Amino acid sequence: MSKEYIKAFSEAVSNILSQFGMTEISLQEIQGCGKNIDASGVVCIVGVFGDLTGNVIFSMTEEGAKGIASCMMGGMEIDAFDELAQSAISELGNMLAANACIGLSELGFEADISTPTLMQGIFTLSGNYEKAERIAMDAGGYDFDVIVSVERRGQK
Repeated sequence: MSKEYIKAFSEAVSNILSQFGMTEISLQEIQGCGKNIDASGVVCIVGVFGDLTGNVIFSMTEEGAKGIASCMMGGMEIDAFDELAQSAISELGNMLAANACIGLSELGFEADISTPTLMQGIFTLSGNYEKAERIAMDAGGYDFDVIVSVERRGQK
């Protein structure tokens, strides 16, 4: 997978979360992962299409999702991962994917995104392609993973 794709998505996390006052954002590791991805907590899946096709998965614990949603809402206390917090995390997925696509467009890749899908629980997700990259980040003390499963259209 292209380092350009990884850079666009990791920079999107830093760019967007810092706008909500989360200043302690760091890249922990980048790791290849297969098509099947184990997840527990909250995931937001966004499809990517255009010059690039596939999907990106934003994964975090429920506590992390509540903490990030709280930052997005100006520090409002979030006791439960209810409809308001779910809406915030869905919108976060939308903003992160859109910001990454803007970065990719500056490199000559035209990409658009689908409506985010939010899921909660313990499950195994299947990426679009055999090769995916997991970008492990720390976002204000919360584990925040970005799983990128995209390829250039027509590339196998």
